[in-house]
Amino acid sequence: MATVRYDTPRVYYERLDASAPAISAVRTDVAGFVGIAERGPLDVPVPVESWRQFEAHFGGFTGAGFLAYTVRAFFENGGRRCWVVRVASKQEAGGARAASVLVPLPHPDPDETGAWCIAASSPGIWGDALSVELRETHQGQTLSVPGGSTPEEARRRTAVQTTSGFARYTLVRLSQEGVLAVFKVVSAVDARRGLLYWINPDHRARLPYESPLTGFNPARPILLESVEYTLLVREAGRLVGRYAGLSLVPEHARYGPRVLAPLAQRLQGQAGQKADEAQNRAPLEQRLRRKTDHQESGAPVNLFSSLAQRGELPPTPERIVIKELRNIKALRAQKSNFQPLALGTGSLALEGGADGLRFLRHTDFMGEPVDPRDSDLVKRRKQRGFRVLDLVDEVAVVAVPDIHIQPVPAKPRRPRVVCVPDPCFPEDAVPVPAPPRRPRRTENPPRFNLEQIFEVQQSLVQHCELRRDLARIALLDPPVEAALDEQGGVSNLMAWRRRFDSTFAALFWPWLRIANPLAGRAGSSRQITRDVPPSGHIAGQIARSDLDIGVHKAPANAALGWVQDVTLFADDALHGLLNTEGVNVIRSLPGRGIRIMGARTVSSDTQWRFLNVRRLMLMIARAIDLSTQWAVFEPNDEFTRAKLRLALYSFLFSLWQRGALVGGTAEAAFSIKCDEENNPPFERDRGHLFADVGVAPSQPYEFVVLRVGRTDNEFEISESISNMRGA
Repeated sequence: MATVRYDTPRVYYERLDASAPAISAVRTDVAGFVGIAERGPLDVPVPVESWRQFEAHFGGFTGAGFLAYTVRAFFENGGRRCWVVRVASKQEAGGARAASVLVPLPHPDPDETGAWCIAASSPGIWGDALSVELRETHQGQTLSVPGGSTPEEARRRTAVQTTSGFARYTLVRLSQEGVLAVFKVVSAVDARRGLLYWINPDHRARLPYESPLTGFNPARPILLESVEYTLLVREAGRLVGRYAGLSLVPEHARYGPRVLAPLAQRLQGQAGQKADEAQNRAPLEQRLRRKTDHQESGAPVNLFSSLAQRGELPPTPERIVIKELRNIKALRAQKSNFQPLALGTGSLALEGGADGLRFLRHTDFMGEPVDPRDSDLVKRRKQRGFRVLDLVDEVAVVAVPDIHIQPVPAKPRRPRVVCVPDPCFPEDAVPVPAPPRRPRRTENPPRFNLEQIFEVQQSLVQHCELRRDLARIALLDPPVEAALDEQGGVSNLMAWRRRFDSTFAALFWPWLRIANPLAGRAGSSRQITRDVPPSGHIAGQIARSDLDIGVHKAPANAALGWVQDVTLFADDALHGLLNTEGVNVIRSLPGRGIRIMGARTVSSDTQWRFLNVRRLMLMIARAIDLSTQWAVFEPNDEFTRAKLRLALYSFLFSLWQRGALVGGTAEAAFSIKCDEENNPPFERDRGHLFADVGVAPSQPYEFVVLRVGRTDNEFEISESISNMRGA
């Protein structure tokens, strides 16, 4: 509120809101998936809000992974937003790498192999299907005006008929009949007098590649043409991108490696620019040192996540990036003239891409725990797989379906039929044969054993337990031996279930059989259906239930979409046994379709057996934690306690009205205690403020108590169980 000076006698009206900030329920329908994809950034969380957006970032279905099937199932079953993390091996030998091609110069030096390196925007074999074509264009074209200048002035500048299309940093080709063409960079433009300067009259603004213009007859006109390039990008022969006006001059705003820079480099540049703007008065050496330290840190991932959460990232990524060769700028700074790109008659094919799946390890899915004392660079190396989801606060359910991957071998391609033209046809009627297609390479990951699968899933559960402030639940898929084996599937499932005991995880059985989108495609599997882990369908069902009703509704007894059958059948007796053990069974019911018939956690604690109760309590705790931070440093008096009670009561009353809490009245559904009794003077003297909140999430009179306390200038929330009958 602005400060008002009460100088003039009159009535002043001011609005003062003395109420506490309201507590709002947090979103619980957002899922996180970690797995194998055709393309996309590695170990970077990317928000996806539709199947088409997933295809734009990560490609389509692949026999090497389940990730695409999982995301498609999520959206088909009601999901609206998820975060996807692509994993691959990063080993130097056999790791993931992007396909690329060098754009050569017409007369390269021994130390200069090319001007640009055009690469696929992300690692993967998919980049081998890309090809690029560069075309030289001329946005500005004019003639010089002979005479009117001294020989010295003619060496430093050129009078032209028009300066339209020319600006500082523009690369210009100068040609004259009988004279070899040269390339110059415009250092300054005087539009009023019609002058293009090759040597800037202001020595403080000169460029490193300035040189006098020589070799031309000043009495004859010189043709001046600006030189830019248009880049055409094709994928499997189909045009997917067109970028016009690319410049060869590094300082130009349309410099190719700047316009199509890798995403991490662009984010680093933005962050470095903001840091320099904030510290523009610092010495030059200090600013350069700060920018270098930032580029070596792991900040791009954090910046990527923050931009993605605010919706500031492009919905569809570019197919290619342009990288500047390390020595190209230094070499050009030593030369008097620029060299144009050596443009051929055809396109340049990218090659050398690798998926990084052959040497994939189970540790690539989970990374390593991060120590608070680690540097940003060490944290960047450790934060891989599902651990990068620590950067995203809104993920409520997380799954790693590709730890169970069963690679589908691709069927061999049929030999190409060679068309022999009829010799009776005239020569001009014989069609030109199509260029031979490069054989598509495939790379399959290894199959992980049970101990490796358990290590990843157990680490995922611990991740959710340690980050309980994120209100996150792990969705566990049973291994193949428990989901596809008709003989020993149940015994294997029971043995697998007994490995876990946590309120932050739920196990669903069996796998689901869906129509295989890859069936019938060239070089793909012949299987009409494919068995996939159920975590994508489960996450979609959870999201739909949360959005339609609320997190308090058990995500069960609703028909699943995009599924044909279950891999194993369970009768009533088996269903009862598994349900008692905490395994959520997916059943094919006559006349009702395929439904989830269970909503339990893998906890042995009967107080936390229901998944909806665990998720509801996590949501309440997180909502209270986020919305009561205003009370830190407030006076520890009755006024602050009253505001806190009011905020808590309004929030819990709204949950009770929506049916999230059980009870005929609000007093039977929840209780709040924040007064002198649980905040005695000696606690207030220590700076502590406690509010005991009791709620009945599922059964009447069974209360889960949340103790909200301000300690050490921050709020903490702890849970306890108490049976407060007659409350």
